[in-house]
Amino acid sequence: MLQTIPAFDRIGEENAFAVLARATALAAEGRDIVNLGIGQPDFSTPDHIVEAAVKALRDGHHGYTPATGLLATREAVARRTLALTGVEVSPENIMILPGGKPTMFAAILMFGEPGAEILYPDPGFPIYRSMIEFTGAKPVPVPIREANGFAFSAEETLSLITPQTRLLILNSPANPTGGVTPRAEIEKLVSGLERHPHVAVMSDEIYDVMTYDGEEHCSLLKFPEIRDRLIVLNGWSKTWAMTGWRMGWSIWPDGLYDKVRKLAVNCWSCVNAPSQFAGIAAIDGPQDDVEKMMHAFDRRRRIVVEGLNSLPGVSCVTPKGAFYAFPNISAIGWPAKTLANALLEEAGVALIGGPDFGVLGEGYVRVSYANSEENILRAIERIGDFLSNSQRS
Repeated sequence: MLQTIPAFDRIGEENAFAVLARATALAAEGRDIVNLGIGQPDFSTPDHIVEAAVKALRDGHHGYTPATGLLATREAVARRTLALTGVEVSPENIMILPGGKPTMFAAILMFGEPGAEILYPDPGFPIYRSMIEFTGAKPVPVPIREANGFAFSAEETLSLITPQTRLLILNSPANPTGGVTPRAEIEKLVSGLERHPHVAVMSDEIYDVMTYDGEEHCSLLKFPEIRDRLIVLNGWSKTWAMTGWRMGWSIWPDGLYDKVRKLAVNCWSCVNAPSQFAGIAAIDGPQDDVEKMMHAFDRRRRIVVEGLNSLPGVSCVTPKGAFYAFPNISAIGWPAKTLANALLEEAGVALIGGPDFGVLGEGYVRVSYANSEENILRAIERIGDFLSNSQRS
C-alpha cells in the first residue's frame, strides 16, 4: 500500500467547488437550481480582452514566458497599482501567476513550518487554513465579527501575535462576509506591527475595486513602514470576470522576490502568453464593462439584503464590498451546513454553509449575488417557502 507524507492528510479544500459539482449534477438530472454558491462573476470577459488573447495566438505567442511574467504585463500591473493606490511599484517586484491561490501557496509555504504560527481571518477564504495546516504551522484564527461590520479589529489582531508568529494574512474587501476594513483600523494595525518586526503580512486584495456606498479600499501598499515585509495578492479574476483565465499577480518585497521566482520555476514554470496579453488589455483598455458589472452588483446587493431580511429567522447586515452577503441564520435553529445542504437538495438553491469558512462561520451562510436579479428573487422566494414549511412541520 502506498503511503504519502502526513502533510497530505492535513490538507483541506474549498467546499464551494463541491457545492458547484452537486448543483451541476442536480441540474443535469433536470432539477431547476439557482446557484448563489460559487464566487465568480456571472458576466462574460469583455470582448476587447478576449480579442487580445486571440491576436496573441495568431501573432505566434505560443512559447514559454519568463517565470516572473512578461515585462509588459508586469509594467501594466505597476501602472494600475499607481493609478489606484498612488504608490509606485517596480515591475521587478511584481510576479504574474496562474491565479490568486499560488500567491497564498507561496507565502504560506515560505513561513509555515512546525513550531511557527500563522494568523488568518475566520471566517475567511478556506485555503488560508488549509495551506497553513499543510505546512505543519499552527493556524491562529483572527475573529471577523458581525458586530464589527465584518471588519477585522486591529487591537484583537495584534493581541494574537506571539514570538512564534511568522505571517499575518489579511483580506479586505473580504470573502465570505463582504466586509471592508476602514483605513483608520488599518492604520492602527500598521502602527502596532512596528512592535512585531518578525511578522510578515500577506494582504489579499483581489476584490480591491469592489466596494459600495462610498466605502474605499485601503491598500496595505500605502504604508511604506511595512513594505519590506508585505506581500500583496491581486489578480484579474474578479474585476474583469476572468476566473477561468487563471491570471493573478502579486507584489513582493526585495528579500522574498527571488524565492517566489524559484518556486515558480520549480512548480508552474510560467503563465501562458495569450492570457498575459489579455491581462494587459484588461488593465489598459476601457473599463466600461467593469463599471456596468459593479452597478449590477450594487443593485443585486440591495435586493439580496432586503430579501434576506424579510425571511423568518434571518438577519443580514449590508455588505460593503465583494459580491457576497453573509446572513445570520442562528435564529432558525439549524446548523448552517445542514441548512445549506437542505436548501440545495429540497429547494434548489445553492448556498455555502458558514463553517466552510471557519469555526466562527457557524450560524451564517454565504450568499453570492453574482447571479441575475430574477434568479436572486426566485432564490429568496424558495428559501422563504422552505423555512415556512420547515417551521410548520
